[in-house]
Amino acid sequence: MHNLATAGPTGPRRAVRVGGRAVWAELDLDRSSPVPLYHQIAQQLKQHIQAGKLEPRTMLGNEIELANVLAVSRPTLRKAIESLVEEGLLARRRGLGTVVVPNTVKRRVSVPSLYDDLKTSGRSPSTTVLALATQPAPENVARVLDVPIGAPTMFIRRIRHADGAPLALMQNHLPPDLISPVSSDLEARGLFELLRSSGIEPHAVNEAIGARISTRSEARILDMKAGAPVLTLSVVTYDKAGRIVDFGQHAYRADRYSFEISHVMG
Repeated sequence: MHNLATAGPTGPRRAVRVGGRAVWAELDLDRSSPVPLYHQIAQQLKQHIQAGKLEPRTMLGNEIELANVLAVSRPTLRKAIESLVEEGLLARRRGLGTVVVPNTVKRRVSVPSLYDDLKTSGRSPSTTVLALATQPAPENVARVLDVPIGAPTMFIRRIRHADGAPLALMQNHLPPDLISPVSSDLEARGLFELLRSSGIEPHAVNEAIGARISTRSEARILDMKAGAPVLTLSVVTYDKAGRIVDFGQHAYRADRYSFEISHVMG
């Protein structure tokens, strides 16, 4: 691997030659910015991928060497890569490392709010709160929220109904110091609306859409037959400063909900 460092407006500009394709990814990290370094790395890598500077099947190289070149910790670099894996732009290949995904389908979805979607479509949303408590963060939640394992987080679990029929089982983890809702708040308003009313503006999301067979608990809660399919949505939401304000994991009845994605060609 060859490294190159040149002067940049915000400090040393470091360019990394990845793989054997002589592809250079120039990453300018502003260490004085409130935007986390891993998010800066992820966004710039994403721009290079979308611009074709990082071609499909390009190997990103060794994480330790890349972290050293960028002068960041290995967990920081790993978190940046994992966020792009979740977006479908990168993939981890066992024994090979991380590779740019070929023929990536780029999806642009607005900041999601099921509550707002239902109101906009003329449906009547309602909510049943199943859990609202401060809980220690398990490993997967701690990794996403960038907090220590076991750190306190706000956990919300609720059923979202449309016209009185159960539509989705929604689970959210938030940093504990953002909002302090009570069940009646969540029953009357959407979570993003509550965040906005507290001065927190959801600005960007990373989303992963999937499908699977429902668990017994999900089937019971959503009034489905055991083993019925559900659509899944994992959402990491950022405010305008790049701070993570929500990690949501949701399951939707596949017979009552679908995702609609619009593309602009060219």
